[in-house]
Amino acid sequence: MKTLLFLVLACTNFLVGQQASTDGSTIISYAADSYGMYGYLHFSPAADYPEGAMREIKDWDTGRPLGSIPQIAHTYKVVGNMNENQVTIGETTWGGREELWDTVGIDYGSLIYIALERSKTAREAIEWIITLVNEHGYASEGESFSIGDPNEVWIMDLIGKDPGKKGANWVAVRIPDNAISAHANQARITKLPQGKTKLTKEQKRLEKKLNCVCNGDWMWDKNLISFAKQKGYFSGADKDFNYQAAYAPFDFSGLFVCEARVWSFFRHFSADMDRYFDYATGKTFRETNGKDAGEPMPLWIIPNRKVSAQDIKECMRDEYQNTPIDITQGPDAGPWNSKLRYGGLGFKLDSVQYWYSRPTATQQTAWSYVAQMRNNSTNGIFWFGVDDAACSCYVPMFSCINHVPECFEEGNGDSYTFSPTSAWWTFNIVANWAYTKYSRMYPHIHELQQIWDDKFNLQIAGVEAQAAELNDEDAKQFLTNYSCAQAQNVVADWQRLAFYLFTKFLDGQERKEENGQFKRNPYGGSCSPNRLPLPEQYLRQYAPSITHE
Repeated sequence: MKTLLFLVLACTNFLVGQQASTDGSTIISYAADSYGMYGYLHFSPAADYPEGAMREIKDWDTGRPLGSIPQIAHTYKVVGNMNENQVTIGETTWGGREELWDTVGIDYGSLIYIALERSKTAREAIEWIITLVNEHGYASEGESFSIGDPNEVWIMDLIGKDPGKKGANWVAVRIPDNAISAHANQARITKLPQGKTKLTKEQKRLEKKLNCVCNGDWMWDKNLISFAKQKGYFSGADKDFNYQAAYAPFDFSGLFVCEARVWSFFRHFSADMDRYFDYATGKTFRETNGKDAGEPMPLWIIPNRKVSAQDIKECMRDEYQNTPIDITQGPDAGPWNSKLRYGGLGFKLDSVQYWYSRPTATQQTAWSYVAQMRNNSTNGIFWFGVDDAACSCYVPMFSCINHVPECFEEGNGDSYTFSPTSAWWTFNIVANWAYTKYSRMYPHIHELQQIWDDKFNLQIAGVEAQAAELNDEDAKQFLTNYSCAQAQNVVADWQRLAFYLFTKFLDGQERKEENGQFKRNPYGGSCSPNRLPLPEQYLRQYAPSITHE
């Protein structure tokens, strides 16, 4: 069952502390990677509610009704996964111990959006998540949450207790301000800190309210270790307790499919990551028949340079380029270096399970974001894109906007209903056509991607300067108009790109160009296209199976 979760709910999160970023922002990124999910930008306005109001809960993945809970008097505006206070939450599913899963309570997706509606800070969001599961139960599998605000970023690992029992086995840790971290469908928190720090008044309050332990920048369920011992997940001294080993023990996919994405992220900001390759790709685990995974990667690293939001966008587009597990290389990539794999992440043949590499950028992405939370601004920037991040474009959505653009609206089509004005459908058309001849078409996508990245990065300061000259309401409307207009402009450009690529590579050929136009003969008619030969490396591999003289 754990493997099935990785096939369906394989997401990726990157986190950057404020001292590790180029501009003092904190950054969280997230890719919602679920086959069949439609990519749209969530929006809920701030609202006031009368006493006794209830909030309906529906499972985020399936829409299954889960009941209702009391609503609070006031909720905050939420744009995507960032609220008006710049609190941001992401997640990745890791499954873990199946016997701890429940179907009663509040699911992980609803926890995210309820916490965003109610929180001014990351710590408040953590408090809300645990309060909700303690009061109503937890109706999902094991999850890692990324939780941040303009000042700090946290990782929280959480899984339920016995079915029918409220509460959760959880641990949360603040990532150091000068560090970066990541998680990708595998619990990553291991050892808990030893000793006991002096508690603040606030920590004492939390310990009492949440029935937890507070220790410096760490928090965890008070019964976390004793529960693991009771269930037989752990035996030994408390100082040796390992959350990941107890609640989400490794299998091969947890390394090769999941930890490898974390490894690839870290390698962009550290020259010391080769030592972890055998661990992250499951080689050591496989060679020892699962007895030893090897030296684990740290939960966070200190990057060798400052990290920008643009750097994180590029990391979200990672396909393991220039590594032994590059998804665009090898016989399964075909002659044109396609990243598309049929049948999921692997296949079984003669009782042997085979796996494809699974990079951060994947065709199954519905939407992704890079959230830039800034303590020098009242507005965060929620860089939002749909479909495969490698073929997409991140558009700046300010946290104060009054509504979302039509192309990103929920209900503008769905994954079964085509809409010509939908960004998700537009980007899917481009990407899916490109997968057929990826090495030939992707350079055109990348070129347009870079044009828009550069344009946005140059525009932001000027746009905000103009907004600063306006009163609050006019500034919000100005930034709403900007975000919506740019989203529509990007989609229009990708629609033009779709027609261009379709025409240029029609019928497996490649039409010639001259002076930026498709080349015609001297009489204005069509010019004979190039008939693309298969790459020599591919021909040498498959020539023996082809009829020859």
